[in-house]
Amino acid sequence: MLSGTIGMLILSLFFAEKIRAKGCYTLPELVGSFYGERVRTAASLLIAVSWVGVIAVQIAAAGKVLGAIFGGDGTIFMIACTLVFVLYTAHGGQSSVVRTDLVQFLIIITGMVILFFAALSFAGPGPILSQSFPTSAQMGGWEVLSMIIVVGSAYLVGPDMYSRLLSASSPRDAKISALIAAIILIPLAFIITSLGVFSRSLYPASPPEGAILSLMTGLLSPGMVGLVAAALLAAFMSSADTSLMTVTSILTFDIYKKARPTACPAHLMNVSRIMVVLIGSCALLLAISLPGIIKTLLIAYTIFTSGLLLPTVAGFYKERLGLTSGGALWALVGGGTTALFLGQSYPLLGMAVSLVLLLAVSYLERRQAKGKARRAV
Repeated sequence: MLSGTIGMLILSLFFAEKIRAKGCYTLPELVGSFYGERVRTAASLLIAVSWVGVIAVQIAAAGKVLGAIFGGDGTIFMIACTLVFVLYTAHGGQSSVVRTDLVQFLIIITGMVILFFAALSFAGPGPILSQSFPTSAQMGGWEVLSMIIVVGSAYLVGPDMYSRLLSASSPRDAKISALIAAIILIPLAFIITSLGVFSRSLYPASPPEGAILSLMTGLLSPGMVGLVAAALLAAFMSSADTSLMTVTSILTFDIYKKARPTACPAHLMNVSRIMVVLIGSCALLLAISLPGIIKTLLIAYTIFTSGLLLPTVAGFYKERLGLTSGGALWALVGGGTTALFLGQSYPLLGMAVSLVLLLAVSYLERRQAKGKARRAV
């Protein structure tokens, strides 16, 4: 989250107003305004594929929480959670997602603060004060840098972030809201990381993905367990519904509407609701077979950011850098593909490939265009 905060601060200070001023509806539409329809379509497909993984992670996490509290098969709880956020997203669209996320955010804050002080009173500040920061025995400087770049980039060019910015009433509101969100994330990042540290100290046998669950069931009364469990579920549901709405908007406006440009708003609304159900179902199936929550989330982030980070950010300076549509397309496809196959071992390789392709192909296309112009004269 602290890595995400860095990305969101850059987004709010340098890009939020520019993004909202474009008047687009989705991130691919914004990218398409820079480089044309081919790149818009490629961006849509890349986001759809990677963000289904992000939704699946939230579903799997919700199933783990409910399974730990009530016992039984986590798959049943995954299905139940998916039904809930799919139904209210399909019914109310972006407005329902924003309203429910506000309530969920307040629940998250309350639950995490309660659990933090419960752990602090039980273990004392020693486990926190004994930690090194930002590097540790588990994460050296290179690993920390990779985390900052990959996760920070997912916030800097995240389609879920852009869907909120593009829904803001004005460019100024987009900038202010992103800045406030970034500031709020800073203490939250330290609180949630501290919970992991407390869990490692008090319950060393607990796996990382069960850290908060171990604290919750070991330190709190049954009533407080319910409140913190609600906070966790709120966190997962707010992420899942936002991501679901994002992918739905992209597939509806950037893929379907392009194929059916004469479709009326009522027809597009029905299509988007069908998309919500289909995407939610695909994410549920993936969630049931996930190898691991944290691992899957980082894979999805790495694929997405490797393809889209540089073309999106550089698009605002396209003319100054001399970028072309072909360069952006090669960067998007090459970076995303490299991350898909090699991203787990080399998380920054996809971005490097994307940068080289963006600049090299753009340079070659500019030279080709100049040659044709000279021959024409």
